[in-house]
Amino acid sequence: MRRSSTLLAAASAAALLATGAAACSSSDSSNGSGSSAAFDPHNCQGGTLYVLNQSDATSHHLDPARIYTSGGGSITSLIFRTLTTRHRVPGQAGDQVVPDLATDTGKASDGAKTWTYHLKDGLKFDDGTPITSRDIKWGVERAFAPELPGGIPYLRDWLAGGADYKGPYKGKELDSIQTPDDKTIIFKLRKPEGDFPYVATATQFAPVPKAKDDGTGYEKHPVSSGPYKVVSHEQDKSLVLARNPYWSRTLDDQRLACADRVEGTYGLNAAVINQRLSSSAGKDANAITVDTDLSPAELARISTDPNLKKRAVKGEFGETDYIAFDTKVKPFDDIRVREAISYAIGRQSVVNAVGGSSLAKAATTFLPDQAAFGYQPYDYFPAGPNGNAAKAKELLAQAGHPNGLTITLAHRNADYNHDGPAVATAIQSSLKQAGITVKLKPYDDAGYGDTVQKPSTEPGMFLATWGADWPTGGPFLAPIFDGRQILKDGGNFNASQLNDSKVNTEFDAINTITDPVQARPRWGALDATIGRQALTVPLIHPIYIRLTGKNVKNAYLDEWRGSYDPAMVSVK
Repeated sequence: MRRSSTLLAAASAAALLATGAAACSSSDSSNGSGSSAAFDPHNCQGGTLYVLNQSDATSHHLDPARIYTSGGGSITSLIFRTLTTRHRVPGQAGDQVVPDLATDTGKASDGAKTWTYHLKDGLKFDDGTPITSRDIKWGVERAFAPELPGGIPYLRDWLAGGADYKGPYKGKELDSIQTPDDKTIIFKLRKPEGDFPYVATATQFAPVPKAKDDGTGYEKHPVSSGPYKVVSHEQDKSLVLARNPYWSRTLDDQRLACADRVEGTYGLNAAVINQRLSSSAGKDANAITVDTDLSPAELARISTDPNLKKRAVKGEFGETDYIAFDTKVKPFDDIRVREAISYAIGRQSVVNAVGGSSLAKAATTFLPDQAAFGYQPYDYFPAGPNGNAAKAKELLAQAGHPNGLTITLAHRNADYNHDGPAVATAIQSSLKQAGITVKLKPYDDAGYGDTVQKPSTEPGMFLATWGADWPTGGPFLAPIFDGRQILKDGGNFNASQLNDSKVNTEFDAINTITDPVQARPRWGALDATIGRQALTVPLIHPIYIRLTGKNVKNAYLDEWRGSYDPAMVSVK
């Protein structure tokens, strides 16, 4: 769920809906939406759930090895169960990892370098054959095969021997995955990783029967371990799911699977999706979307319509939109220049650029303001809503720029990721008040990532956005600030090229902590320590909201992914 490298299915939210809507906010502990008052989780069988999407809801593939998701992606979680999954409840409790196929979230030993799991009894594939630990092992191993690109990047880095492993198709096993019996699977890591239970939520940990695996052709007929089996899938166009007769709620306490059938339609225009959900005519009354935001204009209309307002559901996904600096490029190698820019930024103009306080809140920390990440408030360069031009000018003078400064800001040529022209122009106007002239340099969407993720071509200052793969501080901070994750040939997210031994050591120390609650204050403290160096300028944390069809019940946006969970909604 890294918005800096992939397109997220993230939603927008409106504070103006906070009154009058029974939607779930990030701090709510109650279930769902205004349409869920009569929802009975014990009687939610039946009906067809329709999913209206702009993009393919399975990341274009139905092979669990090739899907990039964690926590149990919204649609893929209907088909594939994994060792662990996210807790399917609204609010902060939804940030927790819980058992899925396994009996617990894993037993750590050897200083969090060994993780052991035991499978639950009675697990079966959609053809009735038992699921064993060897099926999990095969599923993980095939994710290393070069003919199955995609998926999460952590396996190759974390599993011992993973760096050189090429998959199982030529008879090679990964010795760091052991299956002493049908119910037990053991993972040996090359370094301590307290967050391993979160990684075990990824679809690469879904069981794949070796006898049914034909490599690249497997996604045409994947074998289900979840509540639904695949009837048909036309890439980027449609998906049809029907019940898996060998799945039951008695063996799966994390999916209600209310609908008898799920039908997805992809390739739709965003405005069309929201209009269909708003009108809720015919089948659209039983519809949701897992990738389409409401525009500011649509939010304004909803705020005056009580019937629509109660179907607008809000939540949070941990994300920070920010200015990134390459500290190897002048004048950003001077911390006083970076501090001056930090003081000069008027965040209210950025909030306004993305649609106002209905859609975003000002950020002064890199970690999102959610407990799961270890959020610790700080504001080392207080600028207020409109910037502190006087303090910025003072620092520029100290840095040898008494008459101001001219710099370039790189950005995308589209506004989808909050790193486009609207935010860039707001920053340009804001910095002008401090005597900083900003020249804008747009890049097309396809080329932007390649440019900013390679140190040799990386601009000195550019717009970026980051969303964590799971809700802890590790995947939020490490790719951006761990010096050992600097990648010279591309795919680099450590834009500042920070390589501080003390910071790196603290990453290692926190990674030995297996209790995420105990790790939180350490992540927050590390964020605060790094923040003093002005390596980024946090701009906003987005707020999220989505609309449902009028018959949809028990809809809420989970904090792990910021999306509806089709495994939990009812339409009958």
